[in-house]
Order: sequence, then C-alpha cells, then structure tokens
Amino acid sequence: MAKRDYYDVLGVERNASDGDVKKAYRRLAMKYHPDRNPDDAAAERQFKEAKEAYEILSDPQKRAAYDQFGHAGVDPSTGGGGFHAGPGGFGDIFGDIFGDIFGGGGGRRSSGRPRGADLRYNLELSLEDAVRGTEVKIRVPTSVLCSNCDGSGAAPGTSATNCGTCGGAGQVRMQQGFFSVQQTCPSCRGSGQVIETPCSECRGSGAVKESKTLSVKVPAGVDEGDQIRLTGEGETGGRGGVPGDLYVQMHLKPHPIFTRDGNDLYCEMPVSFATLALGGDLEIPTLDGRARLKIPAESQTERVFRLRGKGVKNVRGGGVGDLYCKVTVETPVKLSKQQKSMIQELDRSINAGGNRHNPREQSWTSKLKSFFDDIVT
Repeated sequence: MAKRDYYDVLGVERNASDGDVKKAYRRLAMKYHPDRNPDDAAAERQFKEAKEAYEILSDPQKRAAYDQFGHAGVDPSTGGGGFHAGPGGFGDIFGDIFGDIFGGGGGRRSSGRPRGADLRYNLELSLEDAVRGTEVKIRVPTSVLCSNCDGSGAAPGTSATNCGTCGGAGQVRMQQGFFSVQQTCPSCRGSGQVIETPCSECRGSGAVKESKTLSVKVPAGVDEGDQIRLTGEGETGGRGGVPGDLYVQMHLKPHPIFTRDGNDLYCEMPVSFATLALGGDLEIPTLDGRARLKIPAESQTERVFRLRGKGVKNVRGGGVGDLYCKVTVETPVKLSKQQKSMIQELDRSINAGGNRHNPREQSWTSKLKSFFDDIVT
C-alpha cells in the first residue's frame, strides 16, 4: 500500500510552522494512542502513521529532503536516512504527549532550581499558651549555604563545568524499543554540572550543617497537630537552590484540670453529697480565673453543667467554645463512729419515705424484678 502524504496525515499545509506540526501531532497522538484504544488495530495504524509523519516533518533536514524528493528522500533503503530520537525529534514530543495522557508530565524536566528539603519541628505547648497564643524561640538544626564557596560547591577561584555525559541538560535520553525515555543524568544527578575541585568546607554540596534560632508566633487557639509554616526556613537547596520550608507542629501538654476537644474544655469537680442534695454555690476554675456555678437542689452525680463562652476561641475565626463541668459526688472516708451513726440514721429515714426520696432506685428495683420474672417464666 502506497504511503499517504505526511502533510495529509497530520492535516497541515506544506508551509505549516514547526509549532503547527507539533500541535497537529499532539492532537492525533492523544486521539489514537494505543492505551486509549486497546485492541483497536485501525487506531494503532493511525497512531504509527502520525508518529512516522511527525518524525520526518519535525526534523528540518528530513523535511527538506521529503519536500524535494517525497518518500524516496527519507526512505532508509534508498539512502535517504532513517528514524532517530534526537533533540527536537519524536522523543521530545512523545515525552509531552505521554505526560498529557497519563498526567505525569512525561520526560519533561523542571526548569526550576533545585529545592531544599522541608523540615518539621515538634513544639510542645501548655494549654494556656495554646489558648491565648504566645511567641517562642526555637533552635533548629539545618543546612545553610556554604560561606566559603557562596553555595556553588566549587573551591574558591574555580567553577563548575557542564557535565560531559548530558552536555549540561541534566538528563539523558535512552531508547527502549518503541519508547524514548528521558532519565536523570547519572553523572551529575540532574544538576547539569560537575565540580572538578570541590569546596573543602562543604565538599561540593554547597551547604553546611548549622543550627539557627527562630522566633515563632503562635496564634491564639491552636490545637494538637496544627502546623505553622515558616517559608524558606528549611534545608537549603545547595548550589543556588531554593530553600525548603520549616513546619512547626503543635503538641499540647496534658493539663492537670482541663481536657480539650476542639474549641470546648472539660473538667470534673468532686462535690459533697450535701451540696448535690441541698444545692449550693460551687467555685470552679476557668482559664480566665474563677467562676461561680449554682448547683440546684437534688442534682444527681455526674450531672454536666455548661458555661458558655468559657472555652477556646477558634484559631481560624468564629465563636468561642464552652466549658463543660461534670460534678461527681465524693464518698466521705475515715468516718468517726458518730458520723457513721448519723449516716445510718439518715439512710433509715430516707428509706422510710419509699420511692418519694429514691425514685431512680425504686425504678431500678422494678426493672430488676421484671427481668428475673421473665427468666423464670
């Protein structure tokens, strides 16, 4: 079967620019790629046809030969050349196409400078400092630009040279059958340069280990696990690279009175039987000082009282949480004979009143009797 005209294959005019040729091939490669058209022989043929056309028309010498002699000018069997994956050829565009199809960027190389590693610092805070906010100084071990070589990695008076393996590109291209794969250069590790005479201080890395003291402003309301990012305070990129960031992560120390859940605080207060039975005023702690809590008469143990607005202000804005105080009856200990006698007398007096004084106990007794009756029957 006679080959179709390469310009017709790509759907471009004979005077189409290199950009138009590339754009046309990208469109066809996206449409007919085998991974997008599994088990479709027709699509595979069209993909290979478009690939062959682009291989010729993207190379200035091959395109000139094709324009003058047609297919004979680029046919290997007639001495007209052959396929290759050199700069500007199929390998370059396929890297872009591969990235567009699979979302990975293919073999494209980042044009940005190397970036240093991010660091994390665990900062322990008291509950009070987390709620009110504070400013603390931390000492962080990190790497900084070497002052001896100004971060170049080369000894003073010398400089880095282009890598002989990749020619300064930082990447090398490897042909693996149908695919042209671009990889990080093993000689320069992607930097594109080699250092013949490394700096004696940093040994060619462009960075040295050092500790630095930083001031961290902790906003009011931070919670366990919250992070503060200090831009550019991480590891240096080395050799003129961009430094990483420092993430300061909050960890709250246990508090002797309060526990925290989001914006709310919780505490537990032991009170006497008399206070719960007869009612009274209770002084409870808050992070702002003391507060008075009125206990109604006949309150039950483990009742929870809510103090609105006595919690934590949300660090991201909004209202203030609440304080929940649970009161629990404390059983008296080390009683005297007289005290025991008085309690026994009180107990007899209460029991004589029946379920009028102990409604919960009477209800429980009824449920228990019904439960055992069901088992027997």
